[in-house]
Parts: sequence; structure tokens; C-alpha cells
Amino acid sequence: MEREVITLGGGCFWCMEAVFQQLKGVVSIESGFSGGSVENPTYKQVCTGQTGHAEVVQVTFDPKVVSLHDVLSVFFALHDPTTVNRQGADVGSQYRSVVFYRTPEQRDAVQAVVRELEANKTYSSPIVTQLEPFKVFYKAEAYHQDYYEQNPNQPYCMLVISPKLSKFHKLFKDKAK
Repeated sequence: MEREVITLGGGCFWCMEAVFQQLKGVVSIESGFSGGSVENPTYKQVCTGQTGHAEVVQVTFDPKVVSLHDVLSVFFALHDPTTVNRQGADVGSQYRSVVFYRTPEQRDAVQAVVRELEANKTYSSPIVTQLEPFKVFYKAEAYHQDYYEQNPNQPYCMLVISPKLSKFHKLFKDKAK
């Protein structure tokens, strides 16, 4: 099976993970950190906003089942790419909107999706998603993996993640598992 990997930061990694677990063609997803200066950071360190890392999901997908364009469309639809260092009540550089691309083709695909969104006036404010070359991914602690699946009744999951999942199923019902 052919696989492609892209690393996406769209605020809380629990939210992004829960959504991408529902997307057809996603082979695996890991929550973690990218874009900072500290090796092997802990969640507690990243939460300080001092390490420079973003909370990210590393999405491995089969491009024969789901295109990179579709992966990026889901990403942009399910977080606010127009706010700097903020997603809802989550504030700090660790919650920034960012794509860590591995190839020039991935970089170009992100730029094309952003152009489409801007041409369609999808958002009333400019898209501020950062686009950075991938350097390293640090997997978050085990309790962050499959977080929503393991904690669906936790208040954050019910109030923040469940509505994102509903939005995903409404907008991308033909792409859901």
C-alpha cells in the first residue's frame, strides 16, 4: 500500500486526531509536537508555550483512497485558520495553525488549497496558517493517543470535540469511514 505522511497543527491535537480517525484512507494518526527547539518535549513543557512546538497530528494516509487535497480540505474546515496562536479558548503558540510539509508537492498543495479558500471567500479574515518544512515529530505521551475514543464523556470532549465531529460528518459525509 502506498502511504503519504503530513503533519498538521490545528489547535488541540485531541480534536484533530478524533476527526482524522473518521476519514476514509487514513491509515494511522499520532498526536505529538513539531516546530520547536526542545528535543523530546513533554506535554507539560509544550503547554508553557516556551518550547516553540505546536500540538500536531501526524497523519498517514493512502493517497489512492483519500487525496492530499481532501486531507487538507478537512484540516482547513475543522479549525480556524484565521487566528494567530489561538483556537477557541485554547491560546498560545502551541495552538497555532501550521502545516509541516515533507515535499515540494505537499507545500504546493497547501498553497493551492489556501488560494481556493481565499478565492471562494470561505473566511472573512485572511488565512494565517504557517507553512514550514518538516523537521521532526515528537510523539506525545500515551494518554494523548486516541484521547477522544478513550474519554468521550470528558467535558472538553463533549463540548469541543463532539461538535467538530458532527461538523465533519455533515461536510464530508461521503469521505467518512
